Amino acid sequence: MIINMTPHPVMIIDETGNVARRFETAGQIRLASQTVTGEPIDGIPTSKTVFGEAVGLPEATNGTYYIVSQIVKSALPGRKDLLVPAEVVRDTSGNIIGCRSLGR
Repeated sequence: MIINMTPHPVMIIDETGNVARRFETAGQIRLASQTVTGEPIDGIPTSKTVFGEAVGLPEATNGTYYIVSQIVKSALPGRKDLLVPAEVVRDTSGNIIGCRSLGR
């Protein structure tokens, strides 16, 4: 079972350009974050975002995979059940319309 935990539908585009599979959003996983103010550069404020724990991520269950953002997947390298949209497909205007695969 694959569950989409991103804030938007994920479409898998086949080799002919058609939508082969559509995963509706079933929730959202985010990383807790905090903005830390840095020293100004040439009078311009600077800041840094510090990420923490994943919020809304279910426990791993055998046979269940979750589509998440790349930042969530990168923050949790030990979770083998997290997938990300890969091989992004764009329309003629450059807008993302789907992906060809799910990255592990």
